Amino acid sequence: MIKLAIYGKGGIGKSTCTANLAAAFARRGLRVIQIGCDPKADSTINLLGGVPVTPVMDYMRDRDEEPEHIEEISHVGFGGVLCIETGGPTPGLGCAGRGIITTFGLLHELELFEKHKPDAVLYDVLGDVVCGGFAAPIREGYAEQVLIVTSGEKMALYAANNINSAVHNFEDRGYAAVRGIILNRRNVADEEAKVRAFAEKAGLEIVADIPRSDDIIRCEDKGQTVIEGAPDSAAAAAFDALAAKLIAESQGESHEA
Repeated sequence: MIKLAIYGKGGIGKSTCTANLAAAFARRGLRVIQIGCDPKADSTINLLGGVPVTPVMDYMRDRDEEPEHIEEISHVGFGGVLCIETGGPTPGLGCAGRGIITTFGLLHELELFEKHKPDAVLYDVLGDVVCGGFAAPIREGYAEQVLIVTSGEKMALYAANNINSAVHNFEDRGYAAVRGIILNRRNVADEEAKVRAFAEKAGLEIVADIPRSDDIIRCEDKGQTVIEGAPDSAAAAAFDALAAKLIAESQGESHEA
């Protein structure tokens, strides 16, 4: 099974990258689960035609009880991707990381993975926090690999470096390892050179190069990924190539992107 956690600076495009990668996996015939780990609960919306799924924490808060079936807190989106959002506490109250821990415990109780038997699971994690509940996706066997999304912007690279360092600090605890970087372009000056310099210094591979694309914006306005709404676009090709690469690696094959 492919088990990925996607991290990066807030607003850098993690949800866009995660949803498009999930859609690309699905289009290649994989059974996919995407779990949004952010109180905004908008990770999966572009797999669902713009209609959000009820977040787990909202369900439990509104009903004062836990769901008995996974269908109560999930929707099936494009390509059969099972979409789940952890949500978070009432704004200003409680800890968002605790919401992730609570959700993961519930998903374990509901035997999500045993019943749905996914080929790929993707966790879209809030911002650049890799501690407490926000580390849950990369510990205890949930995710095995981390993808860091960055652009060539100074603060995005700063966050990417912090994430990479934090994950390395957890290596002796059996946490997931950083697989590589997704360059999500913002068309800043010398962007590729800046990201490549960072990647080389960190000993990381740039596993995908996502172009700045109006196709992404147009598709998201319709509640779609580019895999669904613009399958012949350069952006869709980049996500599909990343999916093919990760599938090949999971099967022990070499892959030419």
